[in-house]
Amino acid sequence: MLRAGGNGDGLGPREPTLLDALVPMATLIGLLVLTIVLFGIGATDGPLQVALFTSTLVAGLVARKNGHSADAVRESAIGGVSSAMGAIYILLAVGALIGTWNLAGTIPTVVAYGIELLRPAIFYVAVALVCALVGMVTGSSWTTAGTLGVAFMGMAPILGMSTTTAAGAIISGAYVGDKMSPLSETTVLVPSLVGGVTTGEHIRGMVWTVVPAFGLASAVFLVLGLRADTASSAVDTQVARDALEQAFTISPVNLLPIVLLGVLAVRKVPPFLAIFGTAVATGVLACFTQPDAVDAFVDDAGQGRVLDGVEAIFEAMATGFVSTTGNETIDQLFSRGGMAGMLTTVWLILGALSFAAVMEDAGLLGRLLRPLVAWASSARRLIATPVASAVGLNVVAGDQYVAVVLPSRVFRQPYAAQGLAPRMLSRTVEDSGTVTSPLVPWNSCGAYMTGVLGVSTLQYAPWALFNWCNPLIALGYAATGFRVERLAVGGRAEEPEERVPAAPVERPPVT
Repeated sequence: MLRAGGNGDGLGPREPTLLDALVPMATLIGLLVLTIVLFGIGATDGPLQVALFTSTLVAGLVARKNGHSADAVRESAIGGVSSAMGAIYILLAVGALIGTWNLAGTIPTVVAYGIELLRPAIFYVAVALVCALVGMVTGSSWTTAGTLGVAFMGMAPILGMSTTTAAGAIISGAYVGDKMSPLSETTVLVPSLVGGVTTGEHIRGMVWTVVPAFGLASAVFLVLGLRADTASSAVDTQVARDALEQAFTISPVNLLPIVLLGVLAVRKVPPFLAIFGTAVATGVLACFTQPDAVDAFVDDAGQGRVLDGVEAIFEAMATGFVSTTGNETIDQLFSRGGMAGMLTTVWLILGALSFAAVMEDAGLLGRLLRPLVAWASSARRLIATPVASAVGLNVVAGDQYVAVVLPSRVFRQPYAAQGLAPRMLSRTVEDSGTVTSPLVPWNSCGAYMTGVLGVSTLQYAPWALFNWCNPLIALGYAATGFRVERLAVGGRAEEPEERVPAAPVERPPVT
């Protein structure tokens, strides 16, 4: 927390007023709107970061006015950055992974098989379903989007499908899997913060909002696929397959890195180690399975095969792989990856989390939430208010964890006072805080998705249908009182009479 610093009264920091809390928030919103108006989708290349750091400065000045020391404000901002180091390491590791997966032909192989197995009519819905299944296995929306998501983005233009809609389908499925997996950090974190609900109970409670939201999103994706105009395909699928086979050796062996990453995820190896280790192993594999691609990438005939391989691995992980097939579309799709390509996203995350840390430690975020807690005097309002709080915190704080941690803490006692079961709060927080984070360009999740998928948040956000449907359904339940669980005598949750229906089993195409 921020400390007092020499305001002369010896009483320590003053409590912030509502105006204190609104000033930095209004500054942020004004600057963000200005950058988007001036720079459009290019705002994330630097202008948004400037807006975030400027807003952090304003929040720090407000904190100083209220008696917090300059050293404490600085330490708070640094602490916010420190909290992001795990995410930043993962982001850099994913950049390295994308580079070596292109070098080793892993992503081109998935694309080659995918364009044969997937028809345009079912492409979007199949992408969403496959990403949901992978997300449940890995417990990570980030890993899902950064691996198979990248491959699906490569398939989309070849099949004549929209890359923005494909990104929306990837994110929709990835967040379904993330929410419903006991391996997910947020799925474990939220019930532990709320208390009185296990992870299993939390997941079973989310079935009632996740299944209809994903079902609705899948239906829309299916309609969009059936109505897609595939005549706009950039490359004939057979031409694309021939171009891929000329540049890479297409073989099931190239899919071994995917298997390795899946095994490491199931064995709960720390994400950075699993992803970065897989990137290194994939680079080594490329030296044996893609010698021609490695030679073409390095383009140094007199260096020798061993040094060529080492140089290719380093370059692919550091700055990304560059495809040289001569086919403009194919080269554009697979010239990607590298840790350097993630640095703009890292910069955005640093700015967002610095602002969030100063706002939280100075008590400004808590002051913004206080009127909402006071307004939520009924059970229905108590269910709806955390939705607005979590969405607002994703926008203002720019971090998913702030958006789920604060509402879980702030609304715990009001829920108990109204006799609402803890699972209602944990479900509501996840239905809003987790899934809306990738819809905000300056949020760490939105920045990540833009970095790995290569599509601006403002472009894919309208098509992340599950991420919109989920909080809307949560609000609908709040308005109607449907599936509202209350505490019975003794503090145990009183289950509604209806039984949870089994979700229909749909088998997506193998890719």
